[in-house]
Amino acid sequence: MAIRLSIIIPAHNEGSRLEEGLRRLEPILEVLGRDEVEVIVVDDGSSDDTGLRASKLLASLPHSLVIKMEQNAGKGAALKLGASVALGREVIITDADTAINPSQMPALLAALRGHDMAVGSRAIDGVIRYDSALRTVAGSQFNRLVRHWTKTTIRDTQCGFKAFRLPIIRLFAIFGQVEGFAFDAEWLYLANRLGLTIATTQVTWDDVAGSSVSLGRHAWSMLKEIHDVPQTSYRTVVVRVPRGAVDRDAVATACKQSRIQGVVLAHQGELDIVVLPRDGAPGALSIAKVCGGEMGLMSIDELRGCEFEAL
Repeated sequence: MAIRLSIIIPAHNEGSRLEEGLRRLEPILEVLGRDEVEVIVVDDGSSDDTGLRASKLLASLPHSLVIKMEQNAGKGAALKLGASVALGREVIITDADTAINPSQMPALLAALRGHDMAVGSRAIDGVIRYDSALRTVAGSQFNRLVRHWTKTTIRDTQCGFKAFRLPIIRLFAIFGQVEGFAFDAEWLYLANRLGLTIATTQVTWDDVAGSSVSLGRHAWSMLKEIHDVPQTSYRTVVVRVPRGAVDRDAVATACKQSRIQGVVLAHQGELDIVVLPRDGAPGALSIAKVCGGEMGLMSIDELRGCEFEAL
């Protein structure tokens, strides 16, 4: 049976919390159809037994994958890697502790229908209420700055519970350059640049102890990354091909030979555009040759308004 949904879980030193998190995930897999769902855990260079535990806990699922990154690269980097190998038409990202209960996944997927992405929001009346007044105020100010720099209207940019159509999250993996906790804000910024539609859905959450991100510890580094986003040049390698001339099997072979993953096809007027990662030049040369296309560079703004599909 074809995989319909991919659930990507980034995990860094989550060995002690992973079992409880995946236990909360198990019941909803039956509702979603476990034969049509793959669960991908990306071990972000953990120094504990996160990868080993994930492999054991996922062993009973019909579709699962554990990817071990050799070094800790950041939550954004882990999710980009997961997105590049995901097979589902739709993709959900969620945190290893599943502080936002997975029972809310059907509502998130319902919000995704007719949109490019759906964002879970913990905000009530525009405010996320934390366990202290000081943290609530700091969080509100943080979000205000994020919205100012990224031009998003989303009130809860950092909620780790989002859904995407597969080609959309792959585009974020291709163009995104923020590899740490601030990746969420960059993806929302890229969504604006691409002219994507975003739905939001209210979610409830539990403040689970042991979180690896702290507003106090990480806020300044995250704000610096987000502040730099509008000044970043977002360009990548593409192959422009006459509409309908893309040989999908040949593209798949070229990508496999060049060890390229997560390729997207954009439809733009009389052109089909194969969008590859920035380091995908070797594969692009092969694709241009077999498809009779032209290799080049393209900015994210040039893809605004295109129709996208995953290859």
